[in-house]
Amino acid sequence: MRFSIFVASLLIAAPVLGQESDDPFAPEGNAVGEASFLVHCATCHGEDAKGNGPMAEHLVTKPADLTRLAAENAGIFPFGDVIHVIDGRIPLKGHGGPMPIFGALFAKDFNPALAPFIGEEIVRGRILALTYYLESIQQIDG
Repeated sequence: MRFSIFVASLLIAAPVLGQESDDPFAPEGNAVGEASFLVHCATCHGEDAKGNGPMAEHLVTKPADLTRLAAENAGIFPFGDVIHVIDGRIPLKGHGGPMPIFGALFAKDFNPALAPFIGEEIVRGRILALTYYLESIQQIDG
């Protein structure tokens, strides 16, 4: 039963992951990560991820320029830290309180009946796709 649900979820998700590349997380094929960013992050960080979203002016702490994460880390994208910020293991303050924890938000987006079988995997996959997307938009120079 679990295997059938897993296979079905892969077949459903495959078209969404992009078809431009054999690697579904390649910068030109990461539709899932980009869509997650635009829906969940761009309001504060801006569509260009530079920290200038429409809500930025209302926040106590200015949102980070997410295109400079590698530049501010000796040219190395802090992959694990980014995952931990997204899922809430590394808390950040925004509007006087914590930044939204997207692991919990992503978990609400799927059918609860599937939770015992593939819920955790779906959430981890979405966080991974978002992290790969952020890695793909890094600007090391200037």
